[in-house]
Amino acid sequence: MSAEHPDFHVHTLLSTPMVELRDVVCAGSCRHKSAIERASRTHLVFPYRGTYVRHVDADDAVADASQVLFFNAGEDYRISHPNPGGDASLSMTLDEVLLREIAPAELLAPGEPLRFCQTRLRIDPRAQVLVALLRHSLREGVAEPLEGESLALTLAHRALAPRTTHAAGASQARQRLVDRAKLVLVRDLARRWTLAEVAAEVGVSAVYLTQSFHQVEGVPLYRYQLRLRLARALDLLRDYEDLAALGMELGFSSHSHFTAAFQKMYGRTPSEFRQIALRR
Repeated sequence: MSAEHPDFHVHTLLSTPMVELRDVVCAGSCRHKSAIERASRTHLVFPYRGTYVRHVDADDAVADASQVLFFNAGEDYRISHPNPGGDASLSMTLDEVLLREIAPAELLAPGEPLRFCQTRLRIDPRAQVLVALLRHSLREGVAEPLEGESLALTLAHRALAPRTTHAAGASQARQRLVDRAKLVLVRDLARRWTLAEVAAEVGVSAVYLTQSFHQVEGVPLYRYQLRLRLARALDLLRDYEDLAALGMELGFSSHSHFTAAFQKMYGRTPSEFRQIALRR
């Protein structure tokens, strides 16, 4: 089932009493803050392509493939797209009783309706794989509802589990600095940035950027870029017969470099993952 809008396209991948999964693709034509929007139910949103910024009051969250964002029921927000090219996300809505059972109590705000205290969490590579598996297998019709529900619950557990998440930390000034650096990296994933170039783009020293990024995100800048590249590969695997070409397009120096990085991150080679996700 699909829904059309001038700026975005919504495709329902799965809808059961337990879980609803929607593939939301946005053209990204609104570079500045959009009109105020509001979710009727709390959603877990997993960006997998491109980037955007979600504005809630004074809090700005850069949405990219390393994050899960919480769109809380009844909460006003705005969206902007600093980088061209649009974006896409997997949006998950779970039965509220089920979500309360899954989510750690410290992540939830008191009262009704169910809301999260934080705006986002960093997810690990396994969660990124689950996002891609859900999208590809449900779009291709190779996963039945029971499998889709099971994968969705596994993804929710994985995304919310304390052992696999990382809440953004540090001061607001450092958070804003790191967000600017993220937008620089996502602007051109294939570019082989130097630390000095990224630091110059955001207007700080390379040392300060390195320290700030690791403090806020828990990983070095280069590893963050690698995760974004590989997450993009997860998104594009179904569209490329020539995986060597995909690796080169994403900035890897060779097919072997791409394959080795993918396998180290996700535990399978790109071709093995494609066989699992698409059953081919």
